[in-house]
Amino acid sequence: MHSARFKVIRALTAAVLAGFAVPQSVVAQAVDHLVSPSDLQKAAVGASQQRQQNLDTLRAFLSSDKATTAMKSAHMNPQQVTEAVGSLNDEELAQLATRANTAQNDFAAGNLDNRELLIILVAVAALILIIVAVH
Repeated sequence: MHSARFKVIRALTAAVLAGFAVPQSVVAQAVDHLVSPSDLQKAAVGASQQRQQNLDTLRAFLSSDKATTAMKSAHMNPQQVTEAVGSLNDEELAQLATRANTAQNDFAAGNLDNRELLIILVAVAALILIIVAVH
């Protein structure tokens, strides 16, 4: 019984001494890498807002009269394409929203003609359907 107590005391002493042996720089680094709950919440809200903005951008791009006409002429269901947008992951959604913005800005600036814009619209719609089908 005496030796069992001795082993427990020895183990506790070793544990306490090991705690003192950890360099303060290691402890400081561990604390620096902790993220506060409010920072996590802000990041989550920001990501959610960015996703919603990208969804809105892409859905607006695909719901224009030109886009609907172009998709129908390419034998695509515009409603199916628009609904599929929600199935994209954040990265895919961000990339396609950026491309849609670029195409709209180029068209507005006269850098694209109507035919080129229609080709881009159909290509983006086809890409959405392919990505969703692969998932």
